[in-house]
Amino acid sequence: MMTVHEVADYLRVKERKIYDLINQKQIPCTRVTGKWLFPRYLIDMWLMQNSESVSQDALLRSAPEIVVGSHDPLLEWALRESGRPIAMQTTGSMEGLSRFASGEALICGMHVLDTASGEFNTPAIKNALPDHGVVAIEWAWRQQGLIVAPGNPLELHSLEDIAEKKALLIDRQSGAGSRILLDHLFEKAGVDKSLIKIADKPARTEIDVGLTISNGKADVGIAVESVARQLRLDFIPLTKERFDLVMRRFDYFEPPIQNLLELTRSPAFIEKAEELGGYDLSGAGKVVLNLR
Repeated sequence: MMTVHEVADYLRVKERKIYDLINQKQIPCTRVTGKWLFPRYLIDMWLMQNSESVSQDALLRSAPEIVVGSHDPLLEWALRESGRPIAMQTTGSMEGLSRFASGEALICGMHVLDTASGEFNTPAIKNALPDHGVVAIEWAWRQQGLIVAPGNPLELHSLEDIAEKKALLIDRQSGAGSRILLDHLFEKAGVDKSLIKIADKPARTEIDVGLTISNGKADVGIAVESVARQLRLDFIPLTKERFDLVMRRFDYFEPPIQNLLELTRSPAFIEKAEELGGYDLSGAGKVVLNLR
């Protein structure tokens, strides 16, 4: 029989993760005179049964201190200011969610609209991570819209204008939250996207969208207001979206995440959001999904 300390050492995880697995009834154990004990043979069987499951294997591994998923200028700033060496790898929301599910990252940033329900993020998380103990934290509501060259030379004010004026659109890669949103908005506006002139190579980030327009290689694209301000481009607002941070439940209380969330309560965070523009922080830090 192994104690909590011994089974944590055996599995090479922290004791806090063992208690979380106990609470989720995901690990074989018994309680004797107030102490949790773990039969070694049952633990070995449990490991063998779960070794074929990517989700359970990822659940046990210590995730690297990396943020994957969608890019956000305020998040990028906050990661630098949090005092932890957390890397940011921009992959797009859905690719980031897949990498997070495989245990490749500590946090996934995302803004994925479920077109059927109108909800952001939670349907995609439930679908991709049904067996994970994860939480989603609201980061911010962001203003999304069209970005164009200074002065808006083609006088683009709507999605319909893009088609009518034969403007060249720089699109995003498949699976990006902005791509999902833009496709939905085109459909909602009754615009046939197949008739839109689209640049050959999609942009990997919203910054890339802005730079493509700044360099005159496209007329219009979709991005958040903060990107337009940063690159001094004109911005035509379309809608607001919720950007969330997804993390494992037992990582929520770890220093890298707590340092980041503590920063969201600081005056400096609010000031930076105002400087960047297009952010609503009224729900920042709120738990919007808790999957056990």
